[in-house]
This record gives sequence, C-alpha cells and structure tokens, in this order.
Amino acid sequence: MKPTALIAEDEPLLAQALKAELSAAWPELQIVATAGDGRSAVREALRLLPTVLFFDIRMPGLDGLGAAAELADSWPADEAPMPQLVFVTAYDEYAARAFEAQAIDYVLKPVQPERLRKTVARLQQALAAQQPSPSPAAADAALERTLAQWREVLTAASAGAALPATASSAPAPLKMIAASDTGGSTVRMVPIDEVLYFEAADKYLRVLTATHEYLIRTPLKQLIAQLDADTFWQVHRAVVVRSAAIESVHRDEAGKLHLTLRGRAEKIPVSRLYAHLFRAM
Repeated sequence: MKPTALIAEDEPLLAQALKAELSAAWPELQIVATAGDGRSAVREALRLLPTVLFFDIRMPGLDGLGAAAELADSWPADEAPMPQLVFVTAYDEYAARAFEAQAIDYVLKPVQPERLRKTVARLQQALAAQQPSPSPAAADAALERTLAQWREVLTAASAGAALPATASSAPAPLKMIAASDTGGSTVRMVPIDEVLYFEAADKYLRVLTATHEYLIRTPLKQLIAQLDADTFWQVHRAVVVRSAAIESVHRDEAGKLHLTLRGRAEKIPVSRLYAHLFRAM
C-alpha cells in the first residue's frame, strides 16, 4: 500500500512548494489532502487516516500543536496506526536545535530540498518498521510507543514556540500570579501554592483555586515553562493540574480518563497523550 500524507499549511504557495518538493523526494507518497487551518486538518486526517502528517506549527485558529494534540486523543487506533508527525516551521535556530535534540522530524520554510530528503528517509525507515500487531497487547504497546514519541514532539515543539531565540536558561518557577477576577475589575496577587489547576479558555487562561476563579492572558504553553514540572502536570492540551491535589482518577464507558481534585467538584478530562501518568492508579 502506498504511503499517504496530509499537509496542513495556511499559506497556499508554501503548501504547493512542499507538495512539489515531496513529489521529487518521495514519488511514491500520495498527498491525499491539504488543509489551511488546524481544525480542517483534524477533520480531514480523521476522514482519510493518512500515514504521514505535515503540520505547520503556526496556523490561524487551532495551530499545528493543538491539531496534533487533538488527533492524538481522537485517532481511531483500531482502524489505522497513528501517523508519523512532521512539523513545518519558519522558526529560528533555537527551535531547530530543540527539534534536533529530540530527534524530531521537521521541515523549515522555505522548503530546503536537502533537509526534506533527510526527513523523507527517516519517515520511510519508520514506516518500514511498522508491522501488523499479532495481538491486542502488541497493538497496545505499539500505540503507547507512538504516543510517547508524540509527547516528546509536542513538548519540544511547544518549548521552541514559547521561548525566544535568546533564551539561555529556564525561568525561575513562579511564586505569585497577577490575575483578574472574572468580572475584570480587580487584579489580585494569587500565590502559586493556592492554585489547583489552569485551563485554557478562548483568549484567557483560567486560574482555579479551591474557592475562586481568576483569569490571565498568558498562553498555557508559555506558562508551563514557568511552572515546577514536579508540582504541576499537564493532563490535557488545555489543562495543567497540581499533582498533589489529585484525589481520584475515573475511567468512563468509552475508556477515557477523568480526574477529580481535592477542593473542586468538576471532573477534568485526561488526554490519551497523558494517560500514562495514571497507569499505576
């Protein structure tokens, strides 16, 4: 069966250039669709189930990172193996170094034929190594290996997107957060020790304590870089929770996990990407 690919790129000329270069570097690859935004990319990927995804990191609406995270959660693994993931980026040397350190496949804009050939060789090797799983246990193990790879990809890509090229060290963990109340009339200094979880919502980031809700405008991926990774765990593309506040983990009839936190009544969804954190529980 011929390999297939979906390109998600919001600049039509760049999408056509990538398509042309892929045709030269990998004639057997069939480009089954192109999408101009992340939401369309998710919809088309779930419809066509391609073997390779080329996702521009920055796209209008849902970006490439968010689209990949959504697909990781909703991909029908019983119908097709999760695809190989390649990021298309115009980012600078800092992001490229982050990708290389994680052995992440990426394509720089404008397309560089030599770099693309290296990516194609990696993809061909990865696809050749995929074998039909002889048992459900083997299939589950293969899925978990792919999810682990996607976690590394998304973590490194998020870091490259959030930090400036001149960043030489990680910022000190936050101690206080200046946040507005939900009415927007008052700014309060919220101790980080009181925060139970953060949730991205539209243009804001919700900051939830046991008794209050506040709003900040800092993007979640930028905030994560300022949090202690042992204290706060990302459990969903839009949610980071205080690990010590986790009270219980529930699995619903569809097999999806949800958390409850001490001091909060709502259930918090756990993405498939982060389900491994609760396997022992």
